[in-house]
Amino acid sequence: MLKDSRGANECFNLTQAKPGHRRCQTGDCNGLLQCQGYGTPPNTLAEYALNQFNNLDFFDISLVDGFNVPMVFRPNSNGCTRGISCTADINGQCHAELRALGECNNPCTVYKTDQYCCNFGNCGPTDLSRFFKTRCPDAYSYPKDDQTSTFTCPGGTNYDVILCP
Repeated sequence: MLKDSRGANECFNLTQAKPGHRRCQTGDCNGLLQCQGYGTPPNTLAEYALNQFNNLDFFDISLVDGFNVPMVFRPNSNGCTRGISCTADINGQCHAELRALGECNNPCTVYKTDQYCCNFGNCGPTDLSRFFKTRCPDAYSYPKDDQTSTFTCPGGTNYDVILCP
């Protein structure tokens, strides 16, 4: 269920729309179980790029598209031990204006402004992005959150991505 260097969503609470077709209650990919692109927000993303600059793997957990399930992204080889996680009760504590059917939207999805989406120039954290960052300090909380949210391991490292740990 992964495409390019961005993680697709785990589909939980499958519902059968009609015989032979399934639809995810959260992070749906137009009824496909193998996403051909990104799922419908809000969704927690595992993102990675393998064997990149200096033979490093780059990985992160992103809440830029919102939050639907807790996640752990953990290296399990090559002596790399720094795993990351986002396991807070974000759905239960989500601000009212960001709530969506038991999940939590990112402010860009709701407000569609440059303040939250960072489409042009520099932007910084907002009170709403800080809500996510406070609860999940390892995760991207807004698009320009690179310095505290991107992690590396040597190329060739194996990983466990655990949903709903």
